[in-house]
Amino acid sequence: MPSFLEGLPFGWLVLALFVVVFCRAQATYWAARGAAAGASRSRWGRWLDSAAVRRGSALLARWGLPVVTVSFLTVGLQTIVNAAAGVARVPWWRYTAAMVPGCVAWAVVSATIGIALFWAVVAALAGSPWAAVVIVALVLAGTASVWAVRRRRRRASGLR
Repeated sequence: MPSFLEGLPFGWLVLALFVVVFCRAQATYWAARGAAAGASRSRWGRWLDSAAVRRGSALLARWGLPVVTVSFLTVGLQTIVNAAAGVARVPWWRYTAAMVPGCVAWAVVSATIGIALFWAVVAALAGSPWAAVVIVALVLAGTASVWAVRRRRRRASGLR
């Protein structure tokens, strides 16, 4: 965490993190919305037709704007869903109304669990080389599990 945030009271920390995630989400939305407008004339056209953006758009089409709110509690899906909302040209006020509760949730989680988890990992790495081995093993096991599930799903759907 940046040093200027370390000494802040909890409320101010949550507010600072909220501002960060709010600005990042809005920037993603507007960049994707602008890219969609000129995609046919630029290199962004391929990215806008990528599997990740199609997944985000499919989630939005299936579940609606609550997906935007929930995406802030995930890792890796948040940016894709925000971009998909921009690509789909969701009206700004609707997108923002769905985004704000997600930003609040992200800020609170980051200010509590996220920071505590980060410092626990740092302490474990600094305190014991075996802790580092365990953490790396857990990350590798998690990555291998996600890869295996995705591969199994692709095979089941007939894709390679």
